[in-house]
Amino acid sequence: MNRFSSFFRKPLWRDNRLLLALWLAVAVAGSLIKGLRGSYNNYLIFKGTFFHALDGLTLFGSYPAEYADSNHYGPLFSLFIAPFALVPDVVGITALMVLCTLALYFSVRSLPLDDGKKAFVLWFTLNELFTAVAMQQLNILVAAGIILSFSLIERERDFWAAFFIALMTLVKLYGIVGLAFFFFSRHKMRLVLSVLFWGVALFVAPMAISSPGYVVSQYAAWIADIGSKNGDNLMSLYQNISLLGIVRKVSGGTYSDLWVIIPGLVLFAGPYFRVSAWRSLSFRLSMLASVLLFVVLFSTGSESSSYIIALTGAALWWTITPTGHTPLNNALIIFAFVLTSLSPTDIFPRAIREGYILPYALKALPCALIWLKLTWEMWRCRYESGHSSAYLQGFTPVP
Repeated sequence: MNRFSSFFRKPLWRDNRLLLALWLAVAVAGSLIKGLRGSYNNYLIFKGTFFHALDGLTLFGSYPAEYADSNHYGPLFSLFIAPFALVPDVVGITALMVLCTLALYFSVRSLPLDDGKKAFVLWFTLNELFTAVAMQQLNILVAAGIILSFSLIERERDFWAAFFIALMTLVKLYGIVGLAFFFFSRHKMRLVLSVLFWGVALFVAPMAISSPGYVVSQYAAWIADIGSKNGDNLMSLYQNISLLGIVRKVSGGTYSDLWVIIPGLVLFAGPYFRVSAWRSLSFRLSMLASVLLFVVLFSTGSESSSYIIALTGAALWWTITPTGHTPLNNALIIFAFVLTSLSPTDIFPRAIREGYILPYALKALPCALIWLKLTWEMWRCRYESGHSSAYLQGFTPVP
C-alpha cells in the first residue's frame, strides 16, 4: 500500500518507470521506423564486420554491394555485434538499440545524484536519443561506457570500471577518456592492473571467431583507417561537427588541428592541479561533464549523432554547476536544446539547416560555450568538499 500511495505522491516527470518506458519506446520506435523501411545502412556496416571477420576479409574496406561507406570500429566490434548479426535485420537493429538505450539509461541512473537531477538529464537527452537510434549509432553505448567507468570508480569497483574503459577504447577510441577519472580512484594500482588485464583479454577476444594473425593485422589496419578518416573528415558536411569543425569551417584555413587541440587540452587538464578539489563530489561530476563534452568537441569524427554524448554532459553540468541556475546558465542550456538537439528537425527551415548550421558545424556551438563555461568554473570556483547529501541522495558509497 505504501508503494502504491508513493507512486501518486511522486511528480510524474521524475518517475523512473515512466522515464524507462519512454526511453524504451524511443529505442523500439526509432529502430522499427528505420528497419521496416529498409533504411539502416549503419547497421549493415555493423553486421558486415562479423561476417567479414569470419571470412578473413578486411574490416575496413569498401563493400558497395553490401552497404555505402565503410566500417571504422575496432576489430573487437566484429565479436560484439555477432549476436545481433545472426538474427533477422529488424530484430537485430531493435535488440542492439534497446541494449544501447538501456545501458545509457542505467548509467545515468547510476550517477550519485538525486532523482530530480537524473530525471532532468534523461528528459533533456530524449530527443537526441531518438536521433542516435534512428541513425543506428553506437555513440549511445559510448556515452554509457564513459559514465559507467566514472560511477564504478566512485563505488570503488575499479575492476569493472576498467572493463568499460578497455571495451569502449577497443571498439571506438572515444572510450579511452575514461582514464580521465584515474586520479579520483582510491585504488589506482588496481585500476591500472585491471585496465591492462581487460585490454589484453579484449584485444585477443576476436580471435574466437578468426585467427591471431588476422586480428593483429586488423588492429594495424584500424590505426591506418583512423588516420585516413581524420583527413577525410576535416571539411566534410556531415563530419567534424565539433569545436574543431567550427574553427576550420568558419575560417576556411589550412592548418594543423593541434593549434586548437593543444590549448583545449591545457584548459581541460588545468583543473586537475586543484588537488584539494578532488575531494568534492561536485568537482568530480563536473570533470565527468567536461569529459563527455570534450571528447565530442575535439574530435574530427564527431557527427550529429555524437551529441548524445555531449548533450548528456551539458545536462549534467546544468544540474551540478557551482554557479547555480543563473540567467546565463539557463540561457546556455536552452540554447543547447534548441540549436544542438533540435537543429536536425523541421523546426529549423531547410535553408537555415543547409545554409548555415551544417556548413559551419553550428550544432557544436552551444556545447562549446557550455564547455568553456564549465572549464572556467573548474578553474575558478570553490567546490564543496566531501559527499554533499544534495547530490548523494539514494547513493551509498562502498565502505
